[in-house]
Amino acid sequence: MVEVVTRLLAELTGAAAAVALNDRSILVLPVGAIEHHGPHLPLATDVIVAEASATAAVARAAAQGLDVWQLPTLSITKSDEHSWAPGTLWLTPETMMQTIVDIGRSILTTRARTLVFLNGHGGNVALLNVANRELRRRFGLRTFLMPATNFGKERMADAPEGEWELGIHAGWDETSIVMHLRPELVDPAKFHATVPAHIGDFRHIGFNGKPVTFGWLSNDFGPTGVLGDPTGANAAHGAEMFEDSVSFVVEALEEISRFDHSASRT
Repeated sequence: MVEVVTRLLAELTGAAAAVALNDRSILVLPVGAIEHHGPHLPLATDVIVAEASATAAVARAAAQGLDVWQLPTLSITKSDEHSWAPGTLWLTPETMMQTIVDIGRSILTTRARTLVFLNGHGGNVALLNVANRELRRRFGLRTFLMPATNFGKERMADAPEGEWELGIHAGWDETSIVMHLRPELVDPAKFHATVPAHIGDFRHIGFNGKPVTFGWLSNDFGPTGVLGDPTGANAAHGAEMFEDSVSFVVEALEEISRFDHSASRT
């Protein structure tokens, strides 16, 4: 038996990983982004949130008896909606998909067969959903995608108007979480609201579950690249939302540990 002193897979030796992982081990891959987040948040916002959520949730899930491991964060991803802004680093869809395929192929060197994308950047969702099936088809992996943050609408009670449906980038909730995790990287003096309220007038077209989506760049709505209102963001709300998110991830990982495609195998 290998004594587990870390749940960060990259900190194991190759020999230890060969022994520690088995066909029910769950590998969690935090996926972030390096991209413009307005004048008040760091480029690494999505990396910070995804990695912190993964680290907290993996530790908690392991303490509850799940065989779960954290992979190194995939930081540079599909961020071309912010390609106009200095500091944004992004991959083409083709490059990112091939990167994920290569990661999936590499996992086959271990006995682990379950991969969870813990995603902190909305621009990755469509591609990661395709990757779920691609890795399932090519390598037989059990693949899952979940958000790094997940909290109820009630947590938005004190948020500026329109944040629930329209505050999708560098707004109140995201700013609050970073103020909790890395307050020294947030500049409240530069909070600036850019809420595309006119989009809210449409019944079908919009963000966050509206049935009709559309192509957009973040500066389509204003020069700051913000889609939301960070005004009033604070670390206390961020801590609550982060705790909700970690609890969600732990619960989801427990379900993943029991999931099987075939009912006859359960």
